[in-house]
Amino acid sequence: MQIPSIRNGGWLSGLLGLALLGGCTSQPPQAAASANAEFNLAALARSKAPDVLLLGEQHDAPEHQQWQQTTVAQWAARQQLAAVVLEMADAGHSTQGLAPSASEAQVQQALAWNDKGWPWRHYGPAVMTAVQAGVPVLGGNLPRAQMRDVMQQTRWDSHLPAAAWQRQLDAIADGHCGLLPEGQLAPMARIQLAKDDSMAQTASSQLQPGKTVLLIAGRGHVLRSIGIPTWLPAGTRSVVAIGQAGSQAQADAADRDWVHSTPALPAQDHCAALREKWKK
Repeated sequence: MQIPSIRNGGWLSGLLGLALLGGCTSQPPQAAASANAEFNLAALARSKAPDVLLLGEQHDAPEHQQWQQTTVAQWAARQQLAAVVLEMADAGHSTQGLAPSASEAQVQQALAWNDKGWPWRHYGPAVMTAVQAGVPVLGGNLPRAQMRDVMQQTRWDSHLPAAAWQRQLDAIADGHCGLLPEGQLAPMARIQLAKDDSMAQTASSQLQPGKTVLLIAGRGHVLRSIGIPTWLPAGTRSVVAIGQAGSQAQADAADRDWVHSTPALPAQDHCAALREKWKK
């Protein structure tokens, strides 16, 4: 059964999967939400760069994809970028082996890009910036073919502390506007944890001394207490930066290190759209 969901870069992701969660082993000084977040990240790059830098976006905020492209360019220019890992492509696909002169078509083919799910016009600039700088881009997401099996695997239920696991269940319920049957909450949450594990494993495989792996995913995926950082190997130094459209805080201070503020988006009733979609 295919279960649609709202793609707003927050908590949820449907059976066919889109975005989520986060965590971290190191805790740099917290920064308040401000338009200076990019400057702070640049300053971080000039000091002791983290092993993994996680950028959490709101999927429908174009300014967040622009921020990602700028960050890739900044870190690549300093030759501090080990690799770019994407939620937007499945694990097992990468641009490794492609020349910096590779065409966009070649890059999309190498990543098995799904333009319907992730419009290339939004993510292509960051990807091509990395490729042209000689930096490999790797898909990190859980392949769709594995999702059905993951939904039945109860081992995922014990990875997080009880309170954090409940946050996952509540987030799935809220993200689907209360329309998802209760029996589907745990299976859907298992997919989210499996996605985070897959992205963490991909990022970990690219770690290099003195360089940083940049991981781009939905904002929910990068939150320190429940997402990707909880799967990173012990001792991994990670920094979490989230994109925030508008003034309303999208994550607790304990779940992120930096906030990149962008203009608010027009109000939308996502639940009404989801209810209408399910009726059909």
